[in-house]
Amino acid sequence: DTAYGKSLRFRSTDEVTEMDFSYETLIAERQGANVLTVTLNRPQVANAFNTQMAFDLIDLLEALSLDDFDIRAVVLTGSGTRAFCAGGDLKERSGMTDAAWMAQHLVYERMVRAVIGCPIPIIGAVNGAAFGGGCELVAAVDFTYVSETAKFAQTEVTLGIIPGAGGTQTLARAVGERRAKELILTGRVFGAQEAYNWGLANEICAPEMLMTCALETAERIAANAPIAVRQAKQAIHKGLQMGLMDGLSFEIEAYNRTVPTEDRKEGVAAFNEKRSPNFKGK
Repeated sequence: DTAYGKSLRFRSTDEVTEMDFSYETLIAERQGANVLTVTLNRPQVANAFNTQMAFDLIDLLEALSLDDFDIRAVVLTGSGTRAFCAGGDLKERSGMTDAAWMAQHLVYERMVRAVIGCPIPIIGAVNGAAFGGGCELVAAVDFTYVSETAKFAQTEVTLGIIPGAGGTQTLARAVGERRAKELILTGRVFGAQEAYNWGLANEICAPEMLMTCALETAERIAANAPIAVRQAKQAIHKGLQMGLMDGLSFEIEAYNRTVPTEDRKEGVAAFNEKRSPNFKGK
């Protein structure tokens, strides 16, 4: 154990090792065999990040990166209907020295890298306000469905800082440089329709249908070949950081990793036998 809980926690039996999904600030639950819902669970403070929540997300996502426990898609949401995540907990930060502030921020930096680097697709389900670090978290996941009531803002400049959990990079990649400059430099609030129009959100859902929509997509992803899904995710994300020719070369490297898999053979066999494939991630 550490000061912030256990690291890479497992429970073992003679036959199987499973991850312990219990956390102080998160609710992590399997939905069926292959989908995991992760709920930011600090509703008393609009699901704002504290240090513990950052450590909990790091622990969960780094553990899934080491051994996926047959989780093939993750849906990330917030507890309640008021907020997805209100950003960093400013009450926790009140009175912090510069050194303490920067030490805490190193944890947040590691957290966003764990989100972006997770090999398993992460779908956001934004059920309310996503401000500051909450908006950065939305931009860091693979794609996002939003409630009609969702609201967003990068409020950091109104507090005398700038986005430091990837926002200047991930938001710009999602909505474009000029729009990101407008949103970050003003700190203004924008709604679900604007998020959709600008490319931050993939779909707008009625509040009561948000999780249903996100889970349906997660199940559809989970039904596909896990190795192929991960290689496709990696090829898209990393390829966009390269020039076109280098991206094409990287795509072939990712493609070639799928050729010798059992799932590739199973997919072709199932197509020819007119049945649904049974992918095993091998």
